[in-house]
Amino acid sequence: MSAFEPDEFEEEARRRKRAPWGVIALVMITGLALIRNGSGDFDEGPPQPAVAAADSRVPGATTAAAVRPLPYSIPGRVRIPAIQVDAPVMAVGLDAEGWVDAPPPEDPNLAGWFTGGVTPGEKGTAVVVGHVDNDLGPAVFYGLGALKKGDRVEIERQDGKTAVFEIYGIEVFAKSDFPGDRVYNSKGSSELRVITCGGGFTQQNGYDGNVVVFARLAEAR
Repeated sequence: MSAFEPDEFEEEARRRKRAPWGVIALVMITGLALIRNGSGDFDEGPPQPAVAAADSRVPGATTAAAVRPLPYSIPGRVRIPAIQVDAPVMAVGLDAEGWVDAPPPEDPNLAGWFTGGVTPGEKGTAVVVGHVDNDLGPAVFYGLGALKKGDRVEIERQDGKTAVFEIYGIEVFAKSDFPGDRVYNSKGSSELRVITCGGGFTQQNGYDGNVVVFARLAEAR
């Protein structure tokens, strides 16, 4: 699979009238449960956010406020140096049941950009999802819960620019009580959410929560 999606994904995304996050959030609360293929059987499981990393409601000072939003451009790669993530990004939409589709679980090093939101770097909230593990071991976002405030997420875009986001919060939310408005609503700047499964795990139900990384555009290069 190539790093960048074919032109038809871009045209489809441009034509689509983006649904309000209040609606999409309800779909995604269920949809991200699709990232439940993980076995939960590796060592003690994926790291979970520390208490100090868990308050995303007060972003605090950040250089991102002075960064001008970027134009539309499809993401092709995500890098998170602090946890050694370097993975291609594919476009994901909604499946036949109205859930957010996840990247194929058999490819552990693959992330998905949700086409119902903005592209990373645009004004608004962009969403990138990925598996925490699969039947063979840890997957692309296994280490997501180990991130800290101030860590960076880099998104390489099709236009040749890299949008660099600074993390200001990491939290775990129960899938049964997912705060869609808080997670997805735009805060008037260029925001990014990176999401994977987390929390407790059972063989019957999989992971019972989602790890959510909150980040804001800090640099474009």
